[in-house]
Amino acid sequence: MFEKFDWMIGRYQELGEEISQPDATADTDNYQKLLKEHAALEPAVTAYKDYQVTLRQIRETEELKTQPDMADMVQEELSELAQQKERQEKELKLLLLPKDPDDDRNVVMEIRQGAGGDEAALFGALLLRMYTRYAERNHFKVEPVNYNMTELGGVKEAVLNIRGAGVFSRLKYESGVHRVQRVPSTEASGRIHTSTCTVAVLPEAEDVEIDIAPGDLRIDVYRSTGHGGQCINTTDSAVRITHLPTGLVVTCQDEKSQIKNRAKAMMVLKSRLYQKLRDEKDAVYAANRRGQIGTGDRSERIRTYNFPQGRVTDHRIGLTLYQIDDVMDGDLRELIEALSLAEQAEKLKNLGEQA
Repeated sequence: MFEKFDWMIGRYQELGEEISQPDATADTDNYQKLLKEHAALEPAVTAYKDYQVTLRQIRETEELKTQPDMADMVQEELSELAQQKERQEKELKLLLLPKDPDDDRNVVMEIRQGAGGDEAALFGALLLRMYTRYAERNHFKVEPVNYNMTELGGVKEAVLNIRGAGVFSRLKYESGVHRVQRVPSTEASGRIHTSTCTVAVLPEAEDVEIDIAPGDLRIDVYRSTGHGGQCINTTDSAVRITHLPTGLVVTCQDEKSQIKNRAKAMMVLKSRLYQKLRDEKDAVYAANRRGQIGTGDRSERIRTYNFPQGRVTDHRIGLTLYQIDDVMDGDLRELIEALSLAEQAEKLKNLGEQA
């Protein structure tokens, strides 16, 4: 199972030699690419070398068994080395797991009102605050793209860009249907209502990956609507872009500048098209996938927020936390870590079946 690490060591050494050449920095783009690949291989190379050291120590200690006066000491050391070997093998298996190539990307997040009318929109506003607080906790940058709010302060639709190291690797588990159970402030009888919102988390596409022909776009400009400061409704700054081949529509009115709104709308459109390509590419894998993480499809109910009982339940892994206030304040660490570990366990299982 670990033969791949021999290739990694060879490639790591090869990259090290290329980087150290006097003219390596002449091509800046290629040099940065080599540095990035070299850095990505380093943890696996270091872990495998440590594992080889442990195997050598086990062999050398085994040879001491023939000395009767050292039998107890040898047995104790072999036991410790066996535990160390087991820990290292688990780490190496994790390092062999296929990585999502989009994990390091920024994110385009979309929150939409689902079933439940005004209560669903108010829940959408809570989700928007939750993800904004999570971003703040992790020093990510949040840029609004298009917020369509209700008069009560709810969210009909919110599109935002979240930037930072490894954002997609953490937030990709949030795609799906989020359900809330609580007593609305307008409910006189105290009856619990159930409402839903959908959340989509898209990896931000890079310009080089999505080539959109100008003729495939219809771009409309209009005056911004909704709440805002001076000038928001006096100029044609809002932008609506329609991708004719797919029918995808993106609007942006967050900025006063039409140029900035157009740039943000194009970023969202490219991310949606990139996600469409990603979904098509992974369709066979997604259809056959076992495990508990699910497909991340928007039609899935992934999580329930029950306010009367103070609990949050993630249905994909059967995890319930009685920390709803902390979760709604952006403390998603325990949920995200549990989902990541469940995904790793499923991948390890598949890796074992393939071995």
